[in-house]
Amino acid sequence: MKYSCKTRSETLEWITAIIDFLKPFSFLINSHVVNFFKDKQWEAVDQEWMSCLKIEKPENILLIPSGAVQDHWPASLKEFVHTLRSLSFPREQADLEALLAGVDMAPLSTVLSQGMNLKKKHEVEVLSAVVSSVVNSVGAPTVVDVGSGQGYLAQVLSFQYKHSVVAIDSSSHHGKVTDARAARIRKHFAAQMRKSGSGNKCPDVPMTITCRVLSTEMLKALTHVPLEKDELDLNASALNEGPRISQSSSNANRSCPLVLAGLHACGDLSVTMLRTFMECEEVKAVVSIGCCYNLLSEKNNENSCSKCGFPMSAGLKSLGFSLGKNARDLACQSAERWSSLGEDAGLQNFELHSFRAAFQMVLSKHYPEVLATSPSIGRQGKAFRRQQQRKSLETSATVDTIRKDTDGIKPMRQTSSKSDNLFSFEKFCLSAFSRLNLEHPHDLDLNATWNEADAFTEMIGPYWSIRAALGPVLETLILLDRLMFLQEQGDSIKVVMLPIFDPAISPRNIAIIVKRL
Repeated sequence: MKYSCKTRSETLEWITAIIDFLKPFSFLINSHVVNFFKDKQWEAVDQEWMSCLKIEKPENILLIPSGAVQDHWPASLKEFVHTLRSLSFPREQADLEALLAGVDMAPLSTVLSQGMNLKKKHEVEVLSAVVSSVVNSVGAPTVVDVGSGQGYLAQVLSFQYKHSVVAIDSSSHHGKVTDARAARIRKHFAAQMRKSGSGNKCPDVPMTITCRVLSTEMLKALTHVPLEKDELDLNASALNEGPRISQSSSNANRSCPLVLAGLHACGDLSVTMLRTFMECEEVKAVVSIGCCYNLLSEKNNENSCSKCGFPMSAGLKSLGFSLGKNARDLACQSAERWSSLGEDAGLQNFELHSFRAAFQMVLSKHYPEVLATSPSIGRQGKAFRRQQQRKSLETSATVDTIRKDTDGIKPMRQTSSKSDNLFSFEKFCLSAFSRLNLEHPHDLDLNATWNEADAFTEMIGPYWSIRAALGPVLETLILLDRLMFLQEQGDSIKVVMLPIFDPAISPRNIAIIVKRL
């Protein structure tokens, strides 16, 4: 079935279908793979699925979150994957120039893109064109880049699209970096204009504000303070006292229409932007791409706050559905990222999950009081992955020769020997003990622990992939909730939800674009 979200009733139907589908799989959603061996999590999954997938090629298992199936898989597994695909919001980049009036995509100059990686350049190039078209369509003179980071988006909107821009971020360091970078760019533009003899005015640099946006009131205050550089050196305290300052200004009775833009505004920040739009007439439009759903506040038994990040809509609130921390973590999973991994990288990913889950068994036996605190041992995975990649490169010629000689033979289930894996697991544990400031137990037997876990390591890849496949649907639910919140406000606004980035470059690619009519 193909779902739509053009109207509130269609969005509610889609949300209801997602919730009905997810309920039987709550054991997967609420699990944490670190407990895979300790809780024998594979036993809760359909045994026909696990028997099939434990002998499947790693690259095919990694494609499950993307909706790919193999003909020989059980019918129920194929139905599971296909249903997840149909319930997920489409990720293929939309034809923005056809769908949004006035979008004129222009490549960034070398000066403006300096310091950006490929992902950031793509995001800023696309989003700046979208935001500029929205600004022009609603006639607002000022853009507020909410959660501006180092100011990349703000600077492109200012220098390339000639908009008045305020960049707001919680980090004072980011503000200083933004100012310094903008000054260099302005110097370059001024020199170019002098050289060409152009009489045009050089664009102003974006105004920067260091402030942690904790409420809609803080963003609404921006509409009541003068935003011109020569009128006020605006800072965090001025933002909080905005209404009082504006009354002493010559422009006391003038409010400033704004457009709010957020490139991966983290957690509740995206929600706050949408609520500000609904509560403040001067905010004429919002362009929001969310991220970090794990940091969303959620209404539950312990937290009944009406301003929580999830759920927002009355429709979803009426259904009484909650996510929980593990589900919000899972919503951050990227199907595109995992589908791009090759066989070796896929196996290394599964090995790392095995090491962490086996270490959980060690903590359970020797440090149960630490385990009860849900300890984090940091991102050891990257270091181990780099080690494995170096080892893989050193033996790549040998591997290529073996593959040519054994073409058509089922691949081995491991990239490393059992002794190599034991050695890697021991290193993983020693590092983890160090990070947790724990002494090594005298009766520690990592060999025995790994032998116990190793018998089931072939199950962790399938389990992880089946669980990860739920991620895009959970993200869809969160985004549809935000969309329906806006649709519930009546016909005085227009809202669309579009995938604006190439998902292979930027997986969090869905924008909510809302403006007043």
